[in-house]
Amino acid sequence: MKSNTKRVEIEGGIFSRRDVARFMLALACAAFVVSAGRAMADWPGVAVSEDGTPIAYEVWGEGEPTLIFVHGWSCDSRYWREQIGHFSRKRRVIVLDMAGHGNSGMAREIYTMKAFGEDVRAAADAAGAQKIILIGHSMGGPVIAEAAALMPGRVIGLVGVDTFEDVEYKLTNEEMERMLGPLEADFKAGARAFVNSMMRPGEDAALNEWILADMSSAPPTVAMSAIREMLNQYITGETASVFDRARIPVLTVNADMWPINFESNRKHMLSFDAIVLKDADHFLMMNKPDEFNAALEKAIDMLMGNQ
Repeated sequence: MKSNTKRVEIEGGIFSRRDVARFMLALACAAFVVSAGRAMADWPGVAVSEDGTPIAYEVWGEGEPTLIFVHGWSCDSRYWREQIGHFSRKRRVIVLDMAGHGNSGMAREIYTMKAFGEDVRAAADAAGAQKIILIGHSMGGPVIAEAAALMPGRVIGLVGVDTFEDVEYKLTNEEMERMLGPLEADFKAGARAFVNSMMRPGEDAALNEWILADMSSAPPTVAMSAIREMLNQYITGETASVFDRARIPVLTVNADMWPINFESNRKHMLSFDAIVLKDADHFLMMNKPDEFNAALEKAIDMLMGNQ
């Protein structure tokens, strides 16, 4: 009797459709197993910050220490999309939207670095994280310092991302007002110009345009409050003094656009070192993800070696 099974010719042999179907099913199952290790641990969560503001967060992967990624000014958790899959293969990863950003609440009147630190603590508490490395981009640097001070004994180290160039920098009120003037006059145009000054023109043009459009679309009241509060810390000295309350090692992964004052940082931090990526810009975790992820892995290993 002749078989009715149709056969498919594939390079190297001829197989029945049933063979091909079984192969594809096995391949799909293998892909599922591989991806499961870095799948979201649960549905996105909503934590409640100290002042009652709802904070959106997500948990990915398993393994300690927990890595909590904190975005910068007028950004949100999407800016870490190149890191979530990579780092959640071996460790638990938490990403969050600080108040006034992304999917979190925005009823706060003043957006201080300490209040943002409370947002980070709320997400950490909700996820049950006990051994933590905090990773903060740009404005996320002073935020993770505040968060560490709020969680004594739980944070084993900080990694700043293009931040902490000089915690002793003395900003004047006049300098701050000059910086903020264009943003207050026309937020969208001022934000585009401000953010563009932190980019390298040779990078991914489409990505740069997305960043410019996204950040300049932030709620102006939130953005202006947050940047004013951040800059004011350079006037009051809080950018440095917060490390009196956060006595843990600090590392940074920075671009080579601005010099780092190692001496002034080491005066205030328990310890400080930096990994500098050549020809990178402020958004190095997005436009140089492979180099950045390797550098961040090294920074995490260095912090774990201090344990």
